[in-house]
Formats: sequence, structure tokens, C-alpha cells
Amino acid sequence: MPVVNAIAGYAEEMKGWRRHLHQHPELRFDCVRTAAFIANRLREFGVDELHEGIATSGIVAIINGQGAGPTIGLRADMDALPITEATGVEYASTVPGRMHACGHDGHVTMLLGAAKYLCETRRFTGRVALLFQPAEEDGGGGEVMVQEGVMDRFDITQVYGIHNAPGVPFGHFVTTPGPLMASVDTAVVKVTGKGGHGATPHVCVDPVVAIVGMVQAIQTIIPRNVYALDEAVISVTQIHTGSASNIIPEDGWFCATIRCFKPDVRELLKRRFYEIVEGHAVAYGVTAAIDYDWGYPATINHAAQAGFAADVAAEISGANAVEADGPREMGSEDFSYMLEARPGAYLFMGIGDGAGLHHPAYNFNDAAAPVGASFFARLVERAQPLP
Repeated sequence: MPVVNAIAGYAEEMKGWRRHLHQHPELRFDCVRTAAFIANRLREFGVDELHEGIATSGIVAIINGQGAGPTIGLRADMDALPITEATGVEYASTVPGRMHACGHDGHVTMLLGAAKYLCETRRFTGRVALLFQPAEEDGGGGEVMVQEGVMDRFDITQVYGIHNAPGVPFGHFVTTPGPLMASVDTAVVKVTGKGGHGATPHVCVDPVVAIVGMVQAIQTIIPRNVYALDEAVISVTQIHTGSASNIIPEDGWFCATIRCFKPDVRELLKRRFYEIVEGHAVAYGVTAAIDYDWGYPATINHAAQAGFAADVAAEISGANAVEADGPREMGSEDFSYMLEARPGAYLFMGIGDGAGLHHPAYNFNDAAAPVGASFFARLVERAQPLP
């Protein structure tokens, strides 16, 4: 695997960065300590511009190449998750109830490794914009960075990102043109009836029966309203009601996650969800309040950029280790907002066997960091080559 030689030489240093970040996880937009660590490394490398406090704790750093040219954006998310770590490693999280269970510590490390190399060599034209983003897991930091104008302010013409993938062979890359990851919406429904004794249901209005009817009917939306070749998922994940075996409760609530790839399907799912819940509320004599949160849009790769990124990945890992027309998945990612704003592509990079993402035993494979950093570096050098 032809990892860039200079970056291979950073391997131990990168391991140290990653493990430091792993010990000090931060959530959502409150990535202040993480951002300070990143900023200090970038100053050491000699970036030409360092812009802090974007989207609260995000960073944009600029590296100038040799001569005029466009600006390419490279993004790494940097927030952790509210999960108690169960890895048992010596560098485990020092913050109770928080851990880097999705590998964003590794993503930051990969981009820092590429930044160090690009600062040292500058074998490209134009500029590189390094985008260190908070709040991917919760809060939509990618959207906030776009809303704060980073694409226009730094004249970014195309943008790329990587996510590590446990369970995918080490060093393998997977991407696809068009939709790669799904949109995600969340619905919470509170159902209110009339409580009373379980022995006298005729004088009550039972929210439990109404919720059961709603949930069952919601499961008909996809097989009976969505075209069979348009992938979509609705999963009811929580139902809460009741306090005793002999009491009909006054109210209850349930929630669902709703995912798909196409905007028209997304609108259809929302419309049918409302129609079913509101119709059942009338039928059962209850009231239903729906809080429908319109979440991240689908992550849609631009075809030319996805093909280019796959070609670069093949240079790093070999053609047999790149799936350029890979499967879509129903997970979501707020890099989608950046791809709505500029052409670009998102890829998965295998880190080998291990616990899955968001699992308390998950741990990023440090050996993968030089691979990802090499991909980022060669992406820049090939996108904006010297004459």
C-alpha cells in the first residue's frame, strides 16, 4: 500500500495526537479543548491562515500552494458521543460518559497528518482549506459552517471528506456517485386520551390502543406508498406510557426515525405520517401532537468528484481495494450540507475488524491514519497539480 513516505514517517506522532484527542472527548459545539489542540498543531506546521471560532468551535485553516489556482476543501469532524467507554485501553476517555465512539479523533488526526505534509511540500497550486467541524453527531455543525459562509468566504470550489469504517477491510475505500447516505428525520408523537381504572375502559379514552394502531399503520407507509425501488426506512424506536397494571394512562408518546434518499420521497413520508397519526387520532377519540424534526438531508456525491476520489484512493490502496460504485446506506451525515453547497465526494475507509461505530468498545485503528492522510494529500496534489 503506497502510503506517502513522508506521512508514513509521521505515524508515531499521529498516534500520539489521536490518543490525546481520544482521552479528552467533547460534545456537539463545545469542542473548545479539541480545537485548541488542533490550532496549536496547525501553527506548528506553518499554515498560512488560521480562522477559529467558526460554528462556535470550528476551525478553517488555509495552506497556500505555488501559484494561483482554486481552493479545495478537506473536512474532518471532531466531536464525540455521550457514551461510556468500554475499551479498556490505557488511553481511554478521561471524561465520564463521553467517548470518541465514532472515530472523529481519527478523522482529525488524518487531516492533521495531511496538513503537516502539505505545509512542508506545497506541491500544488491554489489553496487548501482545512475544515475542522464540530457537532456532526448532534447539532448539524456542517450546516452551521455553511450558513456562516465558509464556502464563499474562502472561495472553496470543491470539498471532500472521509469516514472510517470498522468491518471493512483495512485500507479499502468505498464510495458511489449520487446518494451515499440517507436523510434523517425524527418524529415524536404525544397522544392524549382520558385516563382511568383498567376495569372501566368504557369511561376512558385509551391512548395505549391508539398508539398501537398508529404504530401498526405507520409500518404500511413504505410497502404501500413508496415505489419499491426507492429505498426508505421508518423505525418506531420508543413507546412510553402507563404506570401500573390496573390504570389506563392519560397519555403516552412514541418516536420514530425516518430515512430515505430522494426529496420527493422524504416529503411523501412526512405527509403520510401526519395523515395516519391524525386520522387515527380521530378514529380513537384522542388528540395527537406531532413534533416532526426535519434533520440532515441525504449525502449525495457529485459524480465527477466521486470518480476522481475513487481514482485517488486506488493510487493509495490499489484498484482492487476500491469500490467506486458501492452500496448506499441508511445512516446519515451532515457533510451533506457541504455537498449541497459545493461539488465534492464522501468516502468510507476501512479500518479492519473491531467494534462498530457508536459501540462502547469501538476504537479507531491508528494504523489507518497515515492511509487517510495520504489520500487527502494526494487528492490535493492531483486536483491542483503544479505545471
